[in-house]
Amino acid sequence: MEAKVEAQPAIRVRVPVVPEPKEGASAAAQHELKMAARDVNLWYGEKQALFDVNLEMFDSSVTALIGPSGCGKSTFLRCLDRMNDVIDGCRVVGDIRLDGEDIYAPRVDPVQLRARVGMVFQKPNPFPKSIFENVAYGPRIHGLCKSKTEYEEIVEKSLTRAGLWDEVKDRLDESGTGLSGGQQQRLCIARAISVNPEVLLMDEPCSALDPIATAKIETLMDELRKSLCIVIVTHSMQQAARVSQRTAFFHLGKLVEVDDTSKMFTNPTDQRTQDYVTGRFG
Repeated sequence: MEAKVEAQPAIRVRVPVVPEPKEGASAAAQHELKMAARDVNLWYGEKQALFDVNLEMFDSSVTALIGPSGCGKSTFLRCLDRMNDVIDGCRVVGDIRLDGEDIYAPRVDPVQLRARVGMVFQKPNPFPKSIFENVAYGPRIHGLCKSKTEYEEIVEKSLTRAGLWDEVKDRLDESGTGLSGGQQQRLCIARAISVNPEVLLMDEPCSALDPIATAKIETLMDELRKSLCIVIVTHSMQQAARVSQRTAFFHLGKLVEVDDTSKMFTNPTDQRTQDYVTGRFG
């Protein structure tokens, strides 16, 4: 469930630089390190769900997390913006850093962290507000705008980046819940990017959508990754192959293997990865 939080204005806006690809270099080598997880373990009460996960996530790229149901993909994703903090009995041990800073340090405000690390959930969850207010919500609670004109500019920019502006520009006062499923998901993406996050987490964002809406979201991801670090959980290996530059395979709470997406699907190192991507289990 998405937590409703209040915050003080403290958003850092950055100007992204998309590096030129280096011929023959791996996807990781082409981009700057944005987030890094080291020896991450997680327990729900007495049950351990993650075991010594080590994963690097890079700027201007998409990292896909794949694996069978219950393998820890979404659990790990929620560690990256501390959404697991709201779950009673959940305990995280290890080191997760954003731009080299420990996101679990006592001085870190989880609310401000979630402004830098946005989240899009599996099921579209627009607020029961107008389309305009759905997008303006984040900038409003973080105090990013001083005038109605500034809110209008952010709403238009965010909806445009989310590929939704042309479809809703004449009905911004209508409820966001009245949109189609695919439009609702793009509205949620617009809401997430309205505060200029540096990282965007997406937990199976297309699982409830039809193929046409899914294609629009995938095209959107390809555009957004130019200025964001995106981490996506997906059950669809075809989707991982289409949208990501790096893929990480999870199994039974452990990160089995991570590599460039092309290599993961054609020449994985671990037999378990080979068995999963070829459909022998999962």
